[in-house]
Amino acid sequence: MDLRSLVPGTTGLAGVAADALVLVVAGSEAPTLESPLAALLSESLKAGDFELKPARTLYLHRPVGLKAPRLVLAAAADASPKAFKAALAAALSALKPLGVRHAAVALAAKAPQEGAALIDERHAEALATVVAEATYLYRQTKPSAPEGSKLQKVSLVCDKTAGNVVKKGLVRGQAIAAGVTLARECANLPGNHCTPTYLGEQAQALAAQYGFKVEVLGRKEVEKLGMGAFVAVAKGSEEPLRFIVLRYEGAPRTSAPLVLVGKGITFDSGGISIKPAAEMDEMKYDMSGAASVLGTFRALGELAPKVNVVGLIAACENLPGGRANKPGDVLRSMSGQTIEVLNTDAEGRLVLCDALTYAERFKPAAVVDIATLTGACVIALGAQRSGLFCPDEDLAARLLQAGDAALDPAWRMPMDEEYDEALKSNFADMANVGPRGGGAITAAMFLKRFTKAYRWAHLDIAGTAWKGGAAKGATGRPVPLLTHFVLAHAR
Repeated sequence: MDLRSLVPGTTGLAGVAADALVLVVAGSEAPTLESPLAALLSESLKAGDFELKPARTLYLHRPVGLKAPRLVLAAAADASPKAFKAALAAALSALKPLGVRHAAVALAAKAPQEGAALIDERHAEALATVVAEATYLYRQTKPSAPEGSKLQKVSLVCDKTAGNVVKKGLVRGQAIAAGVTLARECANLPGNHCTPTYLGEQAQALAAQYGFKVEVLGRKEVEKLGMGAFVAVAKGSEEPLRFIVLRYEGAPRTSAPLVLVGKGITFDSGGISIKPAAEMDEMKYDMSGAASVLGTFRALGELAPKVNVVGLIAACENLPGGRANKPGDVLRSMSGQTIEVLNTDAEGRLVLCDALTYAERFKPAAVVDIATLTGACVIALGAQRSGLFCPDEDLAARLLQAGDAALDPAWRMPMDEEYDEALKSNFADMANVGPRGGGAITAAMFLKRFTKAYRWAHLDIAGTAWKGGAAKGATGRPVPLLTHFVLAHAR
């Protein structure tokens, strides 16, 4: 996709040459516009064809006075990047069935203080990510997929003085969009295609493309490391496990790295504690944490920030079988702590705990694990915000700020020590599950037991990593949040 800034000439928006002009109208009052657009907007509002309410759009064909043969009016709640992105998503949906190859996008608002800095790099980034989302089409295992969007070029109209910051935002947005797309592609692949081996190959391909360092360990190497919890989860499947170590080195070696740890369960049947058949197909998305690590590294490869980052992915399948771990089994983790398995469907924390112990060797500045860990988090937060669990105030604040900046928000959840009581076991140092109530929190408290050597945060993305129903598919979240977090750390 060709994304660029566009400074209108003396004829203003009326003279913009594009297949379609998208005008995002911000706020509840009509803005001051040049004569052709002012008349078109006024007439549309008077006729009731268009309203200044979020997500409302109106398509006008061959509008009088405009060089562009198509005009889409899209209403936004205000001029913020978030509202702009939502309005633009609605406008692109209206353009999707048309033969538009080049769209020019402009933002208009009533208030002068808004108009002084209407378009900035945040709007540019939002445009890049929403265009990528609107034009994404999965076709890897679907040869019959329809032809994709005809859109090839999008221009963001801005003042000449804003040109450089807009370009900066477009570059960052395109890098994040590329990372999101990689994460979506990996997660959308079915489990017989996206195996642990496939994830290892994707990591190796990224390393070759961008000069990362990479190691892909198999079962023997993982057993030698003492990752008993990880190995136990993989034992029920004939598909070999993979432990992936990616290293991006953009700063001196003396600079402590950030470590991103991704849960990579490429298919989760629940194991012996098998899940219900309904919607079990969606458990191919249980490697979305791993996909987000790969996607973030793709964005880092494009942006090349001055920071060191390590990506760890523990990848395997969780299936029932003669060798599968059973309820009541006691496992020894890499940390030496023992775990009583009360439910084999609580396997994500078992693979993550060994990866979190492995992370100690990097003497990290901070560690963030990302996992589709609990259905309880979906109940708590739905699909809007990822769950953030973090005992460190500064780290939590930085992750929340990154999510807000990326329009990929999280919500901080409690981690009171009293929740840890639920993990007591008569037969091991801890159980792998507690009672049903507060399940997302007790899962985080389990992981916390393996993170005493460093600053740590956990992102539960069970509600945000994919959509079900008619819109079934991966979202690529939280690649935007993670990328902003890393970039802020670099600064």
